[in-house]
Amino acid sequence: MSLKPCRLGGRYFEAGGNALLLAIFADIHANRQAFTACLEAARSRGAERLILLGDFVGYGGDPEWTVDTVMSLVEQGAVAVRGNHDNAIESPSESMNPVAQAAIDWTRGRLDTKQRRFLAGLPLTIEEEDRLYVHSEASNPPRWRYVQSASDAARSMIATPAQITFCGHIHLPGLYSMSVTAKMTSFVPTSGVAVQLLKGRQWLAVAGSVGQPRDHNPAACFLTFDTGTREITYCRVGYDIEAAAKRIRDAGLPVWLAERLTQGR
Repeated sequence: MSLKPCRLGGRYFEAGGNALLLAIFADIHANRQAFTACLEAARSRGAERLILLGDFVGYGGDPEWTVDTVMSLVEQGAVAVRGNHDNAIESPSESMNPVAQAAIDWTRGRLDTKQRRFLAGLPLTIEEEDRLYVHSEASNPPRWRYVQSASDAARSMIATPAQITFCGHIHLPGLYSMSVTAKMTSFVPTSGVAVQLLKGRQWLAVAGSVGQPRDHNPAACFLTFDTGTREITYCRVGYDIEAAAKRIRDAGLPVWLAERLTQGR
């Protein structure tokens, strides 16, 4: 994407204040096939700006390609934040289950110094207009808390003045809102159906996962957001799952990481 953000005082703003169609991706997890399919789908929908919500590595078999792609996209004006798997590359103390740890240990040996420094240098949060981008949630980003319920979403929303928070981490799509009286709503969005984020409420959108969906739908997930109409749309994209699974098996990574792609869990 050729459009670059303007950075002022630590905050990003659209150049000229024009409305943009954002494409928002989370939890790519070194799945080249899924990320490629989602990028193509986003461009076909007219996306003008890419937002990348972290966990670019871990689990999948193409970390070098994925990090290089993210680096290139950021150079072209995309926004990227750091996820816990990205953080674990340079922070071995990051707590992970044995399967995730095995993938990180393998990935660490695949990345060169430039790629590792890029991941380590990514911010945990970025504010842009009335939006906050974060991998996990806003109340304490380095703790990598999951948004699994309305109370989790409320804790995050209370911690930021942003009207809309976009996050990932849990690999499940979800949409939460809070009224001025702190009344919460939550629902699982329907793919392809636009939802207008009304200005009278505060919102938190969990983007689902590009590279390892866990909602029993194996199709890759990303979302779009129109900054003019304030409409959010969750998108599901089919991709070559067998090719992605083969990359995992060929790398000698735990077989479960390949099997779960076909099951979407």
